[in-house]
Amino acid sequence: MLTAPPLVDIQDLKVTFTGGPKPICAVNGVDLALERGETLAILGESGSGKSVTLRALLRLNPEKRTKVDGRIAVGGEDVLALKPRELQAFRGRTVSMIFQEPALALDPVYTLGHQIAETIVKHNGGSYADAKAKALDLFERVRIPSPERRLENYPHEMSGGMRQRAMIALALACNPKVLLADEPTTALDATVQIQILLLIRELQREFGIAVIFVTHDIGVAVEVADRVAVMYGGRIVETGPIRDIIRRPRHPYTIGLLKSRAHDAMAKGTRLDAIPGSPPDLANLPPGCSFAPRCKLGTPACTEAVPEPVAVGEGHEARCFRTDQTAAA
Repeated sequence: MLTAPPLVDIQDLKVTFTGGPKPICAVNGVDLALERGETLAILGESGSGKSVTLRALLRLNPEKRTKVDGRIAVGGEDVLALKPRELQAFRGRTVSMIFQEPALALDPVYTLGHQIAETIVKHNGGSYADAKAKALDLFERVRIPSPERRLENYPHEMSGGMRQRAMIALALACNPKVLLADEPTTALDATVQIQILLLIRELQREFGIAVIFVTHDIGVAVEVADRVAVMYGGRIVETGPIRDIIRRPRHPYTIGLLKSRAHDAMAKGTRLDAIPGSPPDLANLPPGCSFAPRCKLGTPACTEAVPEPVAVGEGHEARCFRTDQTAAA
């Protein structure tokens, strides 16, 4: 029996920035698949390649200074082969994005209602009045208070949390198949953060869209994700269902991330078990496994070859030579 291909299919994606004195290998052979209605969290430290991977899906990395290899397909459409006019239609209608800082993503010289209505008319056609009515409906759905009045606000007249809600409304304006969220709660306080996370999860279920959520916060991943892909040095080092990743992590880096966060069971005054060292220089990646210089389980073999993914459970893989040891960690 034939199975339907995944909605998002990324194979052997490599992204290299070539504008500086040395090429920066930001993404180094990423394979990812996303089904319809699924939420995938990409987790990792700053500089691991998470946001670059996300932006590659919309071809937002600067094309003149970026070399992209591999395959990116969304709904069977080859993203890397799209021509400029096709790419304009693809952005917003097929794949949309919630940016980390909406104050920079939203146009400061137009009202929020105008920006959303203009986007709807551009992609879906119809009258400006109908588009404005849909913008109002979206503001109500993302629970912006006094939505009629807020439509006439400029971005600077809104708080950080309200701007992020407006950004979500803009991202959903053309009913995309895939929603990308690039650390959308980083700049928000804890109370607003959980509200935004729950809102994204609720809207994802209501609209039936697939979501890729980039974060460095495991707590955020637990709130929103069905599956998690842990990224380090431009590679996916572990992927699996969120419960398996949290309860039975099998890559030393994932184990280190989980141990290095504060939790309720910690005794007062206990030091966090931080991962030693620093993330790798993407312009001078070490040979073999990029995590080997920081890994307590590292062996000489780890510096000689990049490990292939090893199945460690149903739908759960870890890219490590020492999964026999991590099982007991």
